[in-house]
Amino acid sequence: MFMGEYNHTIDPKGRIIVPAKFRESLGDEFVVTKGLDGCLFVYDNAEWSAFEEKLKGLPITNKDARNFVRFFLAGATSVEVDKQGRILIPTVLREFAGLTKDTVLIGVASRVEIWSKERWDGVAGYDDMEEVAEHMAELGLSI
Repeated sequence: MFMGEYNHTIDPKGRIIVPAKFRESLGDEFVVTKGLDGCLFVYDNAEWSAFEEKLKGLPITNKDARNFVRFFLAGATSVEVDKQGRILIPTVLREFAGLTKDTVLIGVASRVEIWSKERWDGVAGYDDMEEVAEHMAELGLSI
């Protein structure tokens, strides 16, 4: 399970250090794709395979399903960790997530998310967590 928050910078070539705690679970090769809320999602190969199977099961006749599958699969790429613990984020994914210099990598249970620091600061304020918690109770999660 992934958890924690780590601040890093992305270098001019588009490389970012993946925290050692995350690399232990991700391995030397894993998948990075467009994520929701303007970040990137990072999956180890087993989680990615399970997610792919769910995507394959969506009906091709449903327009929203087709768009959902395209969103995640068209932007997906397999990355390898170099000797310095870095991965190269392709330009299209850096542009999508607004990654220019300061970044934040967070663990979110089954995946890692990569955020531009600016975007992360905009969503991570937690000002409305009481309201969000009420909605989670509606989904069956109680604290």
